[in-house]
Amino acid sequence: MGERLGILGGTFDPPHTGHLLLAYSALEQLALDRLVLIPARRQPLKSEVEITTPVHRLAMVQSLAASDARLHVDAIELDRPGLSFTVETLRAYRAQWPDADLHLLLGADAARTFAQWRAPKEVAGLAKIVVCTRGEEAMPAAPAGIAWDRLATRRVDVSATEIRARVRAGLPIRGFVTEAVAAYIAAHGLYRTTTE
Repeated sequence: MGERLGILGGTFDPPHTGHLLLAYSALEQLALDRLVLIPARRQPLKSEVEITTPVHRLAMVQSLAASDARLHVDAIELDRPGLSFTVETLRAYRAQWPDADLHLLLGADAARTFAQWRAPKEVAGLAKIVVCTRGEEAMPAAPAGIAWDRLATRRVDVSATEIRARVRAGLPIRGFVTEAVAAYIAAHGLYRTTTE
């Protein structure tokens, strides 16, 4: 039996305590050997949304992951030009770790758009899809021909959008992000304007 490997992608702009708690829930409930955080260069379904440069988002995710040896960061999608397609990432992972038990973690919002992804059936064939729901959040229905599992996580009402707005307003973000991520945001003056 190969390594039990979790994959959690996202914009991570910025990575926050909600991401960290989701990671811990996945590590524990799915008995993962490790969880890889993969920042997207540009998400296809959010291609018009303005995001912070890859170098800053990668550094913040690395700061978040440094708190636990089971968390790893992979810049595979940042190193690839253009839009970030999960199927391409999973193909690369399956080629590198053919015997791994891959678990792709999706938030409920991402799961609701899954049918619009590139090659959704291939994605489902490359990794076990695990939909992470918060609290009593409803489980989205899987598209026809695709099966996925549910992972109930803690309900944490924190979002990257709210964190960016708090920074712009000069409000504290303690508890929303780790101290290392907060220090990085402050040191680099991130999110002070709407056009980073």
